Amino acid sequence: MEFANRLERLSPYVPGEQPKIEGLIKLNTNENPFPPAPGVKEAVLQAAENLQKYSDPEAAVLCQALAETFGLKKEEVICGNGSDEILAFAFLAFCDKDHPAVFPRVTYGFYEVLANLFQVPTRRFELQADLSIDPAECCQKGETVFLANPNAPTGILMPLSSVERILKADPDRVVVLDEAYADFAPENGRSLIERYENLLIVRTFSKSRSLAGGRLGFALGNQKLIEGMRRIKDSFHPYNVNAMTQAAGISVLKAEAYTKKTADQVIKTRERTKKVLKDQGFELTDSAANFLFLKKAGFEGKTLAEELRKKKILVRHFNTPGIEDYLRVSVGSEEEMDFFLKAITELTATEKWESEREKE
Repeated sequence: MEFANRLERLSPYVPGEQPKIEGLIKLNTNENPFPPAPGVKEAVLQAAENLQKYSDPEAAVLCQALAETFGLKKEEVICGNGSDEILAFAFLAFCDKDHPAVFPRVTYGFYEVLANLFQVPTRRFELQADLSIDPAECCQKGETVFLANPNAPTGILMPLSSVERILKADPDRVVVLDEAYADFAPENGRSLIERYENLLIVRTFSKSRSLAGGRLGFALGNQKLIEGMRRIKDSFHPYNVNAMTQAAGISVLKAEAYTKKTADQVIKTRERTKKVLKDQGFELTDSAANFLFLKKAGFEGKTLAEELRKKKILVRHFNTPGIEDYLRVSVGSEEEMDFFLKAITELTATEKWESEREKE
């Protein structure tokens, strides 16, 4: 059929593996090692008692709670079925043939997938030698910028001064600041919203708020931007956030102290693990996220990931030019990271690795 060729050309997003293997240490999808905040389970169960009714299409109570959390008006917040849906709304709302999407070649893979799906023209640029993003690449007029900050999979944070440079370069185009890992970073873009009408911040409950399985994302920004996003949502998926997820989100927002406590623990574990790896000769980016991005000279990333899997440790490897020898390792619990450190130390013992290669 005529449309078959177009569909075959689509390259869907490939999520991290979700295998069911007993005893597996899963460090490949940046999930939070801590459970959701106390009270979430009860809130979900209570919401489940009324599943015969539709959920609130405006997610009004949840949006109000988010507005209060971030010091905004409810009209400056929109919720989605995960931040991926929010990003899809942004592509539909702010990109077309006259407003192409621009993003780094090495970044969150869903940007390219969404651009292809919605037939949005794109301009992709290379990272700098140190894997950071050159803000000058994002300053061309007329382009809609998609900027993961901290970037994925590198974890590198662009300073707010550089973000402002991008926002100022063209006040008439939208800059989408994807801050999935903001709560693990020393700074974020929230303070810029009142000053820049062209800024849209995208966040998620999947990382710092331990609701990856609940699928809840949101965006913060100028009321006009949010209204445009809402028109897209209501034209596509009015009841996009189910009642149980709304209840879970509201409950989590009542426990911000818990979120901060667990995020601080992830940061502490990240920095401890980073130091151990550096002392062992690994090269790491200065990750400001809940994962590490690392490599060691003389060791192939793909092979190392396969060897870790044999030890029941799952990490993420990207077969992408320029980062093919790196591994992205989610920050798990202290015990999980100790197990990881022991395993990767054994695997990267030079004598053992060389002897294994000699057998090939």
